[in-house]
Amino acid sequence: MFLPDARRQKQLAQFIQKLGLSAAAKIQWAWLDRALVHPTFSAEFNYEELEFVGDAVVKLAAAEFLLKTYPQAQAGELSAIRSILVSDRSLAQIAAAYGLERYLLMGNSAAADPTGQESRLAAALEAVLAALYLSTHDLSLIHPWLDTHFQPLAEFVRSDPARQNYKGALQEWTSAHYKLLPEYRIQEIGHTHGDVQRFRAEVWLQGRSIGVGTGASKKAAAQAAAQIAFMKLREETLETERAEAGCQ
Repeated sequence: MFLPDARRQKQLAQFIQKLGLSAAAKIQWAWLDRALVHPTFSAEFNYEELEFVGDAVVKLAAAEFLLKTYPQAQAGELSAIRSILVSDRSLAQIAAAYGLERYLLMGNSAAADPTGQESRLAAALEAVLAALYLSTHDLSLIHPWLDTHFQPLAEFVRSDPARQNYKGALQEWTSAHYKLLPEYRIQEIGHTHGDVQRFRAEVWLQGRSIGVGTGASKKAAAQAAAQIAFMKLREETLETERAEAGCQ
């Protein structure tokens, strides 16, 4: 297996220190090196196989964290929270917090593609998790730093009535309260300099616009619009209930 040169070894050691781990930890440096190589940089030596392993590792790490933190929670709730903890969006945010992209070797085509940044960061972080797991065959190099990111996100998700799936929550809400499904009108708005908000979505219900959102994809734009619409309708309903209670 290829071993990193002195310069690359120094870079990897810096990254490990950012995670809060000791450079003396039992880390298989060749695995870690491979975890931070994008397929556009090397067709043969890259993170794709490690990403496959890391997908399972991050789910296990999240499951252990949730079971330890919320021992009284139901399995369905834990599963819903885990799906958000291990989503590309969450993993990319964690990776960005450590400046992972600075250590990721990639070709010019990938570096010049801002729309692929989230998936790149998420995939590379999964590969890093795989490299750390394969170094010790346990999660001892993972929980100490990853749990610090899972904790606030899990708390936020638990307090979020929509579990961040606003399209699903909005559909349930409108079906229950209006016997109708929301209508999404999506249009491409193109790129703006330094921005990837490529699509604009608008949610309509009973002939009125109830939410507008933008995103890098149609799905992201629809979720953003659904979040605004869901919170708006929920607040309207709560205000109505408060007003009715005050009249009694």
